[in-house]
Amino acid sequence: MIVSIIVATSLNNAIGKNNQLLWHLPADLKFFKTTTMGCPVIMGRKTFQSIGRALPGRTNVVVTRDENFNADNQFGIIVVSSIDEALVKLHVEKEVFIIGGGEIYNQTIGMADKIYRTVVNTEIDGDVYFSDINSDAFNLVWEEKHEADEKNKYDYTYQKFERIGLL
Repeated sequence: MIVSIIVATSLNNAIGKNNQLLWHLPADLKFFKTTTMGCPVIMGRKTFQSIGRALPGRTNVVVTRDENFNADNQFGIIVVSSIDEALVKLHVEKEVFIIGGGEIYNQTIGMADKIYRTVVNTEIDGDVYFSDINSDAFNLVWEEKHEADEKNKYDYTYQKFERIGLL
């Protein structure tokens, strides 16, 4: 199974504040949807609550330590207590995507095979940050730059990293 992280960061690696995204970039939302469609997504409880619903076309796995957490019986939600439990449940899948938040990213970056990152060309204050990507562990294998337009307020760059030694 390939474990991939997908994240959007500012230039200073901020990813969120007050359990919300820091920008609205429709192009990045489309990239996220296209990249993850058909694959399971693993997220923390706070990320799930900020989205507010199951993401269609994907098995949604919510990791939480809250034994009383209930996804309101939403179809397509699997609730687990750890990343390891999530990966065991999804072991037959070709690729799974880690979609946040910060604590889940921190727990999985050491096991990630790929990182899909959108770098938003702004520095912004957040209360959650993504780790620096270790160039000794990952190679940048693809990059695509885009300029701001009427729908996307900031310049942004899509990047794909692969773990060194990944076949």
